[in-house]
Amino acid sequence: MELYLATRNGFVKAEEEDGRFKPTARSLDGRFCTSIIAREGVILLGTRAGIWRSDDSGETWREASEGLPQPHVRWLAYHPAISDFELAGTEPAALAISRDGGASWREAPEVAALREQFKWWLPYSPEAGCVRSFAAHGERIYAAVEVGGLLRSDDGGRSWRLAAGSDGRPQFGQPKPGFIHPDVHSVAVHHTSADKVFAPTGGGFYTSDDGGDRWTAAYDDCYVRAVWIDPGDIDHLLLGPAEGPSGRDGRIEESHDGGRSWQVVSERWMDDLVERFVQANDMVLAMTQNGRLLRAPEWEPVLAEVGGITAVTVMGE
Repeated sequence: MELYLATRNGFVKAEEEDGRFKPTARSLDGRFCTSIIAREGVILLGTRAGIWRSDDSGETWREASEGLPQPHVRWLAYHPAISDFELAGTEPAALAISRDGGASWREAPEVAALREQFKWWLPYSPEAGCVRSFAAHGERIYAAVEVGGLLRSDDGGRSWRLAAGSDGRPQFGQPKPGFIHPDVHSVAVHHTSADKVFAPTGGGFYTSDDGGDRWTAAYDDCYVRAVWIDPGDIDHLLLGPAEGPSGRDGRIEESHDGGRSWQVVSERWMDDLVERFVQANDMVLAMTQNGRLLRAPEWEPVLAEVGGITAVTVMGE
């Protein structure tokens, strides 16, 4: 198996040998990479200065940013069921869609309009918010906005609106009953239903059974950026909570009852937290804020010699 990694210093390819991963190639040195996707022989790499494409496992690259509304890419994703359908979220908050493998992008103007209407912002940047995660199921697509809420499209990304349970107002504090916290860090949808939505936020972990119309706080006493939902069991979850953005008491917790109860399954960290969980074929990986990569179930380090990892993927079909 090959892993493709975005790092703070370029692209890294790693290959498995005797059960261990070793870096085998590097490129784009000096570029701060933020996100990566790979499918059908194509790798797209997001950076703070646009998107790059490789058709040869990262040996050579060409820019693929035509039509991108903002150069600072925060996250890339592809639709799991539609070939050559990619999504890009940026900082400041904007959203773009490609239907040709990243050769060109089309901005979703509703997102920029909502950004200006509600004055989205970031606590660590002068920019007006960011779009930092996507989840898709058929024609339904969700996008997470920090700090702004949750976006929803019901027509395959042609138009966007705020989910009914997200008011778009970026004030911190306890949200109204049934609403999601506005500091949405990521979003996931289970393959069994477009209405089963999961969202880690700066004010806890939220779930919805009706496509984001109403939300329940499944873990309301934490700061969390990452969740993993078992494809074969919707009640089996992994969560990466901490006591704040610094990562104090960061850890991995597991639930087998849909989030009603949790058990700590990793060590506790003084200054780190899980940024993303990644399903890599039959592996589950956790990527942390400090650029580490951990492998389930023992959560031992993987590719510790690389460091500065910001995203990881495998080649999809």
